[in-house]
Amino acid sequence: MVSKSSPPSPAPAPSLLRRIVDFDTAISLRLYTLTHPILPYYFLKTLEISGDGFLFFPLVLSLLLYPLAFSDSKNSNIFLINLLLGGILDLIVIGPLKHLIRRPRPVYNKNMFLSFAVDHWSFPSGHSSRVSMIATLFYLSSDFIRDVLIQLQYDLIVDYLMLIVIGWAATTSCSRVLLGRHFVFDVIAGVLLGILEGLFVFQIFNYVTLTSFFK
Repeated sequence: MVSKSSPPSPAPAPSLLRRIVDFDTAISLRLYTLTHPILPYYFLKTLEISGDGFLFFPLVLSLLLYPLAFSDSKNSNIFLINLLLGGILDLIVIGPLKHLIRRPRPVYNKNMFLSFAVDHWSFPSGHSSRVSMIATLFYLSSDFIRDVLIQLQYDLIVDYLMLIVIGWAATTSCSRVLLGRHFVFDVIAGVLLGILEGLFVFQIFNYVTLTSFFK
């Protein structure tokens, strides 16, 4: 009597998280593949450099140490300190998250300079969080910035500055996927975290400032 072997058990269905990651990987590769031959590399690289911490921190510190950068030194210092604290908070939040989650970057990511060990990991996007934090603080400080531009007789760009900053932040965030540095969900998470960081720093710092003023 010949024994019949039991049929192989079906493979377990992928988990919801696995399906989300697979979808994110596929759509990110699709966007990269479609735009890679079209968008010039130097344009995407310029956006990358513009949102890099190695440019952000020296620039903010230089303006903060130069009291004549704006006509209203008190308000300008508050704004620049907000930016500096936002940048520090961004490092504190993004670095541990990258190390904890440890999502590898896209396999097609090429010619990337790694500043820190956590830069090996992809989720969330530090560039996206940083530029979104900057755009959020610019938006929340728009009244002050508008007054400064008027005093400096830059009236022509007053009405367009917010659009320029927000457009820069959005374009830089998108470029992370198109340059092959990140997946789409990395960028979305970075943008959301950056907005929260900007809101947190603005509210906390201004609360402390007001509390100190009325003591």
